[in-house]
Amino acid sequence: MEGKGIIMMSQRELKRLHLIHKVLDKRLKQAKAADILQLTARQIRRMIKRVRAEGDPGIIHKLRARPSSRAIPKKIKDKAIKRYKEKYQGFGPTLATEKLFEIDKIKLSDETLRNWLIEEGEWKKARKRREHRRWRERKACPGQMIQMDGSHHDWLEGRGPKLVLMAYIDDATSTAYARFYTYEGTIPLWIVLRAT
Repeated sequence: MEGKGIIMMSQRELKRLHLIHKVLDKRLKQAKAADILQLTARQIRRMIKRVRAEGDPGIIHKLRARPSSRAIPKKIKDKAIKRYKEKYQGFGPTLATEKLFEIDKIKLSDETLRNWLIEEGEWKKARKRREHRRWRERKACPGQMIQMDGSHHDWLEGRGPKLVLMAYIDDATSTAYARFYTYEGTIPLWIVLRAT
């Protein structure tokens, strides 16, 4: 809350004010301040002019705390929430938005209606779903779980037959083994298991 003699500023505005004071004290050139703040020299000159005229509050953007010119009027907000409570109770914001437009001719975005409904306590934010995959402890003993897969590919790039790379990895030790075969089947599987 702003009190008498207290100015509320963002970090960005504080940084700008600090550099403008350096420019006013002739410890920094306008061009250098413009470069640091990634603004034009003209914008820096305007800031300097405002700070000289209004003091430190001159650095604050003039549109702060003003309602947006694109804000939806309160009358429409109240009408949309009333219709939702009367006709579309239990609908999700997306479906309710479609129905409000289709039947009641009230055009809103899904997010706008969702935020209004959350404010009114008519809608709860969806819980985040748990991750599908969870970390699993490795097996304790080698050979307890071996993962294997065959990869069919033209490994020789046309200089020979297409082969299957049979790859195996032991879950306990991360020992990997791979070998090429002409097909993916039981015999290659047994050969590799005996070799490991």
